[in-house]
Amino acid sequence: MPEPHGSDGFEEFARAGQQRLYRTAYLLCGDAETARDLTQTTLAKLFQHWRKVAAADHPHAYAKTVLTRTFLAERRRGLRDLLAFTRTGGLGPAPLAAHADLRVTLLAALAELPPRARAMVVLRYWEDLSVETVASLLRCSESTVKSQCSRSLARLRDRLGEAHLYATDHHATGS
Repeated sequence: MPEPHGSDGFEEFARAGQQRLYRTAYLLCGDAETARDLTQTTLAKLFQHWRKVAAADHPHAYAKTVLTRTFLAERRRGLRDLLAFTRTGGLGPAPLAAHADLRVTLLAALAELPPRARAMVVLRYWEDLSVETVASLLRCSESTVKSQCSRSLARLRDRLGEAHLYATDHHATGS
């Protein structure tokens, strides 16, 4: 019996791209479980429209577009609380490792950005996409991407300017 929606090659595509999609989802969501859900939702959508995806010039870029738009749609509808950890009133006690300090601080700072601005920052600076590509993915002008990224980076700099407060003693004092 033939597979539905012409799924030839989908499993291979999903295996090859799942980790990359998950990393982007994690940066967007800030939560491992929600990132897994977002990745799976994205893969389900891609499977549904596999013929169209497979025919695209850049299927991985298509997948990233679906992931980002799914994230933004879920945020707009308020179906999920993707940033629940920001409501705890702070970062809590400092983690043991300096890398964990930075990760927690960075994720908390990203979580303070509105979803669309956060998506722009993640796509532009983590995924290293061009302004033009981010504008196309998010269906906005290049000037919107530039201004939102500029404002978002300023907010992150303000927030992360005190990141040394969360570092372990030997990193904060330079010893």
